[in-house]
Amino acid sequence: MGWSLKLGIVAGTAVRVHVTFALLLAWIWYMHYAIGGVEAAWQGVLFILAVFACVVLHEFGHALAARRYGIATPDITLLPIGGLARLERMPEEPRQEFVIAVAGPLVNVAIAILIIAVLGGSGALEDMTQIEDPRTDFLVRLAGVNIFLVLFNLIPAFPMDGGRILRAALATRLSWSRATQIAATIGQGMAFLFGFIGLLYNPILIFIAIFVYLAAAAEAQNAQIRDMSSSLLVGDAMVTDFATLPLSARIADAVEALLATSQHEFPVVDSNGRLEGLVMRDDIIRTLRESGAETSVTNAMRTDIPTIHHRRCLNDGLRMMQESGAPAVAVLDGAGRLVGLVTHENIGEMMMVRSAVPPGFAFGRGRRKADIRNRT
Repeated sequence: MGWSLKLGIVAGTAVRVHVTFALLLAWIWYMHYAIGGVEAAWQGVLFILAVFACVVLHEFGHALAARRYGIATPDITLLPIGGLARLERMPEEPRQEFVIAVAGPLVNVAIAILIIAVLGGSGALEDMTQIEDPRTDFLVRLAGVNIFLVLFNLIPAFPMDGGRILRAALATRLSWSRATQIAATIGQGMAFLFGFIGLLYNPILIFIAIFVYLAAAAEAQNAQIRDMSSSLLVGDAMVTDFATLPLSARIADAVEALLATSQHEFPVVDSNGRLEGLVMRDDIIRTLRESGAETSVTNAMRTDIPTIHHRRCLNDGLRMMQESGAPAVAVLDGAGRLVGLVTHENIGEMMMVRSAVPPGFAFGRGRRKADIRNRT
């Protein structure tokens, strides 16, 4: 996720914090300062660090549950509304998503029970609701926060766990795409509610509403892409009209290609048309600045680009892009020669075309089959 800072790596998962998390810290500092002065303000900062630790454990609950189904978690990002664990792929069954989604809140339930046990059950329920009051015992407040995290994350709205639990429940009777669409619509409705309440009571809720709305929209779009890609081949969606660079090319040649085309990615191929790497626009500019125009393009290209046969399902290509973090997937023919590229940009264009076509119209593989039937 953009605008995030990497804190470290734990068990193969990078832990990041979004820069907007600073807004939450600033709000906590101000609220405690208004109640008890500078000392209380810094105590509030220490408290939010403890909350931060609980949120990290919450997200690792998701990560461990996902690992049970062979799904890795490349990174966890901490946001003002909580954490976001990015899975390398979506669970294949509704039951798997349910288990992964519910694992996070269960971690907070365990933390709250542990704190209450340490307190000997002495923390009154009404004291746990005074999360913002620095005069309340530290552990009592922390137990209250974990209870709040459970309740908040069970709200049926993306990106909260409740939204995913709702989708998993709907997906037992509906298609994945339809279940996601319903859950996303509910999430966007909740976002408007958060925003309205935020205007009246707490501006922080406005930021939460924005995150919820955008996350719900992103989930709906991802579900549409997944639904579309399952019915198409890679060859139906790939870009076939693109410029390539030979292994002997210099950065100056890449700059000329960059200015002469609308491409952002340029395959580097050998004399037989086989892929050797992919050079990106940003890498071209960076190498030009640091090493000069006469530098070989091989010094700027990426060699970890996944490859796929053009007769494979498009969904397999998208999964490769997601798991590798690559900007594109190279499409090969039976002889291993480069014949196309699948990029995020052309997938987005296919989504726009799909949303605009009239009923009964087919494109890609379906259109070619229809043309053959009409000609015969």
